[in-house]
Amino acid sequence: MAQEIGVGVIGMGWMGVVHSRSYRLVNDRFHNSDVHARLVICADDVAHRAEEARQSLGFAESTTDWQEVVAHPDVQIVNIAAPNFLHKEMVQAVTAAGKHVFCEKPVGRSPQETAAIERMAREADVMSFVGFNYRWAPMVQQCKKLIDAGKFGALTHYRGRFFTMYGSNPYGMLTWRFRKAQAGLGVLGDIMSHVVDMAHMLAGPIKRLVSNRHIFIRERPLPVPGQGTHFSVGKPEDPTGLVENEDYVGALVEFENGAQGSFETCRAIFGPKCELSFEVNGAGGGAKWNFERMNELELYLPDADGLHDGYTTLLGGPNYPFHAHFNPGDGIGLGYEELKVLEAHNFLMSIAEGVQRSPSFVDALRLAEVQEAMIRSWQSSAWEDVRPLREERE
Repeated sequence: MAQEIGVGVIGMGWMGVVHSRSYRLVNDRFHNSDVHARLVICADDVAHRAEEARQSLGFAESTTDWQEVVAHPDVQIVNIAAPNFLHKEMVQAVTAAGKHVFCEKPVGRSPQETAAIERMAREADVMSFVGFNYRWAPMVQQCKKLIDAGKFGALTHYRGRFFTMYGSNPYGMLTWRFRKAQAGLGVLGDIMSHVVDMAHMLAGPIKRLVSNRHIFIRERPLPVPGQGTHFSVGKPEDPTGLVENEDYVGALVEFENGAQGSFETCRAIFGPKCELSFEVNGAGGGAKWNFERMNELELYLPDADGLHDGYTTLLGGPNYPFHAHFNPGDGIGLGYEELKVLEAHNFLMSIAEGVQRSPSFVDALRLAEVQEAMIRSWQSSAWEDVRPLREERE
């Protein structure tokens, strides 16, 4: 009989709703696994949003007080989908209660805050998980299998980027993501986190780097509390406020295995909609992947006779990791929310098996060490080593 795990979700905006659906769908897509999720209670400081989530998603209860989620006796997992400035306080409460914790990236507003959060989970001896959902795309997992099997030979190059237009409109709202007190870092925390996590998974640890940053749009309309998302757009006549963190980050990187690479992220670029992508090359082959075409992998593994010397596009299907849990057909694509289902499943399996899977808060700490090196490089305008991070303590 499958183990049932009670789940509480904090923050019922878009991401909290996606997480909630994902736990529910694990029971369907992985019905033969040893674990099922039960939606116990959801919380949001906007009362109607909390109640709507309860009714539409099937939670037993809802509340406007997130601490009730932590204290609920039937909750074993607390899923944090609240803004960054609440991560540390919430994780502290969850780990003090001895409960397992999922936190959306970047797990803290600063590298030092992330380090403190990682320590909380480690000292409480609870399972943790992070919302690096893009790593679960079946074609990304297939690429990792090929790299791990040595099909590309020794890696020589890696280029990762995440370009998205959510901040390209100058009338896009000044949501919490653009404010230091609430978000901390800008794209370095928001979307560079995915680029670095993907690089760590595929190419390994980073030795040193040099980085720069820029703000393209310096003022934005002020949002209405409790309404909209970070995709919402205001009007030219709306009152405005200053953007307080970076729109763009770029970096040259050297991996510990000797591979050379580059990272680039921007939320204010015009053109790419949601282009998280990578290109990886080794001595004997390479691959390219782009989330905008997430069910495809461009693969370069030439035959010895030279007759197939060029990139081949593979289409997703049930022969690739995880795909068959969603449909049995070649070329029948998966989407963003399927990646969140895979994420939720792997976290639940960590708890059921008693073995921590990745990505955990340890992976978030490795990311934070790279972020901290980038920040030092902004200040020094020079190459900086990636080094162990000293955490904030009270």
